[in-house]
Amino acid sequence: EVERIIGRYPKGREASAIMPLLWLAQYQMQQQTGIAWLPLPVIEFVAAQIGVPKMRAMEVVSFYTMYNPKPVGRYHVQVCGTTPCLLRGSDDVMAACKNRGMTKGKTTPDGLFTLTEVECMGTCTNAPMVQINDENYEDLDFDRMAALLDALAAGETPKAGTQIAGRPTTV
Repeated sequence: EVERIIGRYPKGREASAIMPLLWLAQYQMQQQTGIAWLPLPVIEFVAAQIGVPKMRAMEVVSFYTMYNPKPVGRYHVQVCGTTPCLLRGSDDVMAACKNRGMTKGKTTPDGLFTLTEVECMGTCTNAPMVQINDENYEDLDFDRMAALLDALAAGETPKAGTQIAGRPTTV
């Protein structure tokens, strides 16, 4: 898979493959450990595969919120905090998370949830929204977010997309 990804880039531009390679490595870590994250030795290994300094790979990991440089909970709850979501109630979404014992940048003691506030995820039409692992949940308020978190904690798989019945979704 690494060779296929690197092969997408012109000769001499293999360093451009850093983002998809880090993404692949993070998901391989998830398959092996159950947690999608990038420990330092994995970041260093990816950098070596494409001949870039490890610091350059660390810069990418630390800049983009799609990479997890430390372990996250079973559910990585990423709340959009940009203007459209804020104007439509992302503070209520964040309050529902805090009400469930979550703190920004931390994992709950039971290892179930990690809460992160992120920049725009491109679903402004159905704001406020969150991304949990790889799924987007839209049109949230305090009650809908609380119900979503309760469902996840109970081991259920909530429907992704808009949380308002009958509304078009971006999923």
